[in-house]
Amino acid sequence: MPSIIRQIPLARATQHHAHDFHQVVITLSGTAEFEIEGLGGHVDAFSGCIVPANHEHYYSGSGHNRQLILDLPEDAPALTGEHRELVALFDAPRFFTLDNALRHYLAFVEMELDQQQGGFQGAGMLQQDRLAATLLGSLKARLGDTPGSRNRLDMPLLNRYIHQHLAEELRVADLARLACLSEAHFTSCFRAQTGLSPWQYVKRKRLDAARQLLLNSRTPLADIALQTGFANQSSLSHAFRRSYGLSPRQLRREAQAHPLGEAVISPQFTNRLARL
Repeated sequence: MPSIIRQIPLARATQHHAHDFHQVVITLSGTAEFEIEGLGGHVDAFSGCIVPANHEHYYSGSGHNRQLILDLPEDAPALTGEHRELVALFDAPRFFTLDNALRHYLAFVEMELDQQQGGFQGAGMLQQDRLAATLLGSLKARLGDTPGSRNRLDMPLLNRYIHQHLAEELRVADLARLACLSEAHFTSCFRAQTGLSPWQYVKRKRLDAARQLLLNSRTPLADIALQTGFANQSSLSHAFRRSYGLSPRQLRREAQAHPLGEAVISPQFTNRLARL
């Protein structure tokens, strides 16, 4: 399936969904807010975010805004064949800011959009994938790993900050600022040191905190979701099922049915706990 490039405004009311294709969203004017499975960020002109396929995300626009959106199925020409290495961009969500060179390229893409009414019908689908592949390749070059410029991060400091702000919106920019690094440099250092992206690490911390509350308290699921930084109970349940193969309610029910110290604990539950 081909890539699709489109321009739309985002509504002020917060909306959410997940889809089976990757997506790049770049703000052309105005501002927008995104939360991608626990990783939140503010985007304004010439900044944007990467949304991997099947990741639930919440989003809203602020006032008059305009977004350039690339919809990228996994089998799109821009992500396959000679461009197959570009799919690594979608290993995890991230936020980015365009430099001057990419801003000029974005202006070119906008001109192409303006010249082809209805979203490139005249130019054909192949042109969309050419434009998308160039943009993705440039983003990957800028967001990719830079081994020669890594710093050793103060993980105890970062962990304290994450724990203290777990119920709030946690942005890569906030963590990078704490480490006195740019977002791109921080993300590279973080992955090199932990083996995870900042988003994956924060999500793991959120899920672990939610698990502790599920096992050691009677706190309602909706309150646990809010205390651990998930948008709502549905978002928490979705993340649990994706990561552990069972819902928070199932985890609590099995823990209550097989408390620690009881003679018999179900093997299935033991295996699930080992994965948490």
